Amino acid sequence: MTIELVGALLDRSVQGDASAFAGIVRANQSMVYSVAWSFLRDAALAEELAQDVFLELYRNLRQIESGAHLVSWLRRVTVNRCIDRVRKRKREALVALDDAPEPSTPAGHADPFASEQLRRMVASLPEKQRAIVILRYQEDMDPTEIASVLKMPVNTVKSKLHRALALLRGKLERREEKEL
Repeated sequence: MTIELVGALLDRSVQGDASAFAGIVRANQSMVYSVAWSFLRDAALAEELAQDVFLELYRNLRQIESGAHLVSWLRRVTVNRCIDRVRKRKREALVALDDAPEPSTPAGHADPFASEQLRRMVASLPEKQRAIVILRYQEDMDPTEIASVLKMPVNTVKSKLHRALALLRGKLERREEKEL
């Protein structure tokens, strides 16, 4: 859906058209869910978070200026909610070792294993770096767009992305050394 069409739906939603708001949700739900799932790696949490984001959008609909602002707003709120959720998870009680499920090795080809390893490495990054990597490589956003979404200078985005990639390279090299 084009930004112009999202803008038209936004205008109608502000006037009270419920079907227009439903159109906004349909047009953006996969993006919001995708970012949340990539960050949290939990389908139920991602769905819950997406619902919360759209509820917050509904409450703040009059503050959204355009279709482009709406998409940027949704990305920023989703990433911030994900970061908050991860921080909350860290504060929650840890699971006892006896209660933890047995680890299992995935059966299949090398590619799924490699992508799972990469997912774990990205998940181990600090929250801001993880958000930047997800927005850059999953959402295919450039550093300027990421800076706008995360409300930080472009050079900060670039340096955090550079550091995140260096961390990932280091982890990958250590993993390869262990395998040899």
